[in-house]
Amino acid sequence: MNKVNNIQGLMYLGPDDIKPFEDNPFEVRHDEEMEKLIESIREYGILTPLVVSRQGRKGDVIQLVSGHRRLYAAKEIGLQVVPVSYATMTPEEIAIAVVDSNLQREHILPSEKAKAYQLKMEAMKKQGKRTDLTSSQVETKLRTDEEIGEQVGESRAQIQRYIRLNSLIPELLKMVDEERIALTPAVELSYLTEEEQKDLLETIGLEDATPSLSQACQMKRLSQAGILDMDRIFEIMVKPKANQKISLKVPIEKLQKIAPKVKEKDFEDFVLKACEHYYKYLQKQRNRDRDAR
Repeated sequence: MNKVNNIQGLMYLGPDDIKPFEDNPFEVRHDEEMEKLIESIREYGILTPLVVSRQGRKGDVIQLVSGHRRLYAAKEIGLQVVPVSYATMTPEEIAIAVVDSNLQREHILPSEKAKAYQLKMEAMKKQGKRTDLTSSQVETKLRTDEEIGEQVGESRAQIQRYIRLNSLIPELLKMVDEERIALTPAVELSYLTEEEQKDLLETIGLEDATPSLSQACQMKRLSQAGILDMDRIFEIMVKPKANQKISLKVPIEKLQKIAPKVKEKDFEDFVLKACEHYYKYLQKQRNRDRDAR
């Protein structure tokens, strides 16, 4: 794990004087956790100083290394100054430190891991470390992806998979974050061209369905053969998936119009009994028709 070295004593700076890391792969979200942080800082102040480094030819750019969430919270509260400690670091060391200091967070999106691992890989490459990363999902010889994997508790193949996500168009990557598309199918889809991914996105919208691993693999093979188009994507997506169960979706508003006095929690039982009653009615009708012949 990269460490921040050569940290100097405590100083104070205005929040606007500090430049957040531009390529930060981790989004600073104003969520429930941020609200708790804001309240804590409002009550107790910033207990852990931000870490910054002077960058630029003249050293006049104060680059934030660690503390992006604390800086955001300070601006939200309107603090005039924040405590900082200076560290002597290269741009590559800053990039690695930004990744390492954020990977300990509890909630990290797949897209954030993808960008973080890519950022760290590139920074290590500039430092002269080996980064002969391939696009394969299979295990390979010892290299930088394995080193990163050991640091974060992931296999080197898993590091490769996350980095592949960076080849997805933003809309599909968002579906991975939303758990609408699983990681392994998403990796296969990342091999599709941008135009093919856009066609897939349109099909997903039309069919209200996302591809399984088998479907993603089919599309990847056709793409590599140069014969994947909108028609083939649609053909693959409408084909029933293995063990797929038919489900029925009925808007609650329609049921409420038919049975306004039935409580929402009782609608499932109401529908089942209504279907049973109607089925018996149809059976009686068929028996009458048969006896009338």
